[in-house]
Order: sequence, then C-alpha cells, then structure tokens
Amino acid sequence: MNHSVRPSLTPAQSSRTDGPAYLSGFGNGFETEALPGALPIGRNSPQKCAYGLYAEQLSGSPFTAPRATNERSWLYRIRPTVAHWGSFEKVDAGLWRTAPCTEMDMPLAPLRWNPLPLPETAQTFLEGIHTVTTAGDVAAQSGMGSHIYLVTRSMRDEYFYNADGEMLFVPQQGELRLWTEFGIIDIEPGEIAVIPRGVKLRVELRDEQPARGYLCENYGGAFSLPERGPIGANCLANPRDFLTPVAAYEDRDAPSTMTVKWGGNLWRTELQHSPLDVVAWHGNYAPYKYDLRRFSPVGPILFDHADPSIFTVLTSPSETPGTANIDFVIFPERWLVAENTFRPPWYHMNVMSEFMGLIKGVYDAKTGGGFVPGGFSLHNCMLPHGPDMAAFEAASNAELKPHKLEGTLAFMFETRFPQRVTRYAAEVPEFQTEYTGYGRGLRKHFDPSRP
Repeated sequence: MNHSVRPSLTPAQSSRTDGPAYLSGFGNGFETEALPGALPIGRNSPQKCAYGLYAEQLSGSPFTAPRATNERSWLYRIRPTVAHWGSFEKVDAGLWRTAPCTEMDMPLAPLRWNPLPLPETAQTFLEGIHTVTTAGDVAAQSGMGSHIYLVTRSMRDEYFYNADGEMLFVPQQGELRLWTEFGIIDIEPGEIAVIPRGVKLRVELRDEQPARGYLCENYGGAFSLPERGPIGANCLANPRDFLTPVAAYEDRDAPSTMTVKWGGNLWRTELQHSPLDVVAWHGNYAPYKYDLRRFSPVGPILFDHADPSIFTVLTSPSETPGTANIDFVIFPERWLVAENTFRPPWYHMNVMSEFMGLIKGVYDAKTGGGFVPGGFSLHNCMLPHGPDMAAFEAASNAELKPHKLEGTLAFMFETRFPQRVTRYAAEVPEFQTEYTGYGRGLRKHFDPSRP
C-alpha cells in the first residue's frame, strides 16, 4: 500500500499550533498546492497536467450564475472523480431523513428535548446521524434538515459526500477532524465548519474521544455572509476570520467505500483507493471553518431589545429578498446595558421557524432549567414562544445595571419553512412532553387600578 499525505507549502494561518494550516477570508479565490508546480499558471486545463494529474472542475453554481454568486474550483487530482466510481447499491440510511418527510403530526406547541446520549457501541458519523426536523423539499433545492450527530468511531477507509446539500457542523462535545479533498479541517466546540455540496470527506475523532453536535443540511442557496446594512463595514462575522484548508492529499491504494447521499437516499460503492487525492486546487468553492468566539456582536445601548437578526453569522438566501432559506444565528457572550428594558427575548410569534441548540452555559430566555447544553428545541412557524416564568420574573424585577452574559453560547437554525418532526424525534425518551405547556405557568399580573 502506498499512502502519502502531504500538506500544502502555501503560507497559511492556523488556529492551533499542532493542527492543520489554513487560508483566511470568506469566498476568496484561493490557490494552494501540496507539491510545487502542481497548479497550472494562467490556465485551468492544460493538455498535460504536472505530475500526471487530472484537471477537474467542481461547480457549486450554474455556469451562468452572476459573478458575485458564481462558485467553482479547479482540482488537480491523482484520479478524476469518475474513476472513483463503481457499481452503487442503495444502503440503509438509518435515522437520516430528508424533506419532504411527513412521518408525524406534532401538537401545535413549543417542543424541546434533553441531550441525546452518546451510544456505547462503535458508531461512525454516517451511522450517527439522527434527524430531528426537515423542512422544504430537497428536489426543489429549498429547505433544510436539522440533525444531531453522535460519533464514537472514526471513519477509516470510508468516504462520503452529500449531493443533496451543504453541511454546517456545530460541535457541542468532542473534537472532529474533517479530512476533505480540499484539505484538513479541525473543529471543536465553539467553532463551526461548512462542507459544500459534493465535497468528499472522511470524519475522524480527535484523540478518539466521542463527539456530539448539531448538523444543518442546507438544500438551498449556499451559506453567505449577511448584509450589514446600517451597521456598516465592520462587526458581526468578519471575512478574515473564516479559514479554508490548504491542499493535502492521500495517495492510498487500499480497499475503501464511498457513500453518496443523493435524493434523500444513501448509495455505496467499493473502491480500491482513496478519493481524497487532490494535490492542488484553486477557486472559491471550498470547505471552511469559523471560530464563533470571533463574532463581534452589536446591540441596544440605550433602550429596547433589538431583533435577533443582528446575531446572524451566515445566511442561505431565497428568491425573496430579505427572506432566508436558512439563517444561522448565535447568542454569544455579550454585555446587556439597555435602560428600562426587558432584556431577554420578548414573547413573539414568527413567520420563520426556529430550531435552537445550546452549546454551553444557560440561555437567558430559559433559566428555569430543562434547556441544557446538548439539548435542542423547536418553535415552529406562527406558534407562540418566549421566556419561561423564571426568566420573566427575574428579568422583570432585576436591577438594571450593566450585566455581562458569560459562559453561554446558543444558536438557531431559522428557516422560512415549517419544520416537520421525525418519528424518531417524536418518540425518543429525551423528548420533554411537559415543555409544550410551559407558558401556562406564567402568572396574571394585570391590575386596572395600578398603571
């Protein structure tokens, strides 16, 4: 067996001294090579590529998409993808579900779950996907899936790519190493990674410690940075803090499998070599990571509570301006200073539907217990929700001095589509049946004699 793994020689930035190297910037036109001279100069497809490589283009948008949204990369690889192909057979998708999925009709109420426990058996990333909700229609390339991943074993000689959508990883416990055909990405709790549609990868555990996290499967337009509007040119998520891996490749000849998610089904073929064999690449269609601790929040500094849209990290656009296919929103550490203001999120009903997870700490609208790190909730389209009684009473009577929320990080996958709960999620023991009525505990304070 010949097995070579070589990092790029391109100067790069790394978030860890013992980890892989990265190139910084969001949506840049990158170029990186793991062997000197592997990248053609001034052209994409020479008659003969250096080192006997094959040129292959991976397109994330139609060829005729406007320049601002046109996504493509040129890969220079040991074998083209068509050579990483065989006779595919349909395999069991386990608990992975894809929209439209109408397995269950849930009550018209807020829904919440305790953390799913890590299994005692060996389970790879592909075996450990547990779908909670789906929305939209994968065939129409709109909507999303919200999943929990539980991983206790690294993928070895096992490879995967998702043709249905891009994948947003949000770790909550344990670290992952994502070996992609573009290079290597390490992520830990507090970081995220996005793997574009069609990019091959292998998911490994760092230090072989089990991992749990959240996964957003985006069937629609690729995640991009939201417009800042009146905020201007700075704050929120800054482009320089997004990191794309430098080129690294495997020249591995050994029995392997490749699984492809296509049309909501998993298909698998046998290979005799690794498909992660890209020696060099250039373009703007590539995986990336981001440290959520570098998000620079803005907020109200005199009175009233701003809309949660100010905490949007990434957005997947729809054909309707201002209406997202998906918004990825976080609620990080921050100062609360507003005067004469109820500071937690207000009570509301929203045309968007909200899947929320908690990475660490306590979420300020749910201080009464029950929403703990690793847990998740669903507040669907046009269904009421807001602070629990403990949060309301505390915030209504607190001394309004400057206060810093520390040690907390929550997030939302917010979509314009109603989210349908899977049968698994509806029947799992971690489903909190009592949460649906939490609002009934709010006391009546009305007194017409006291304004």
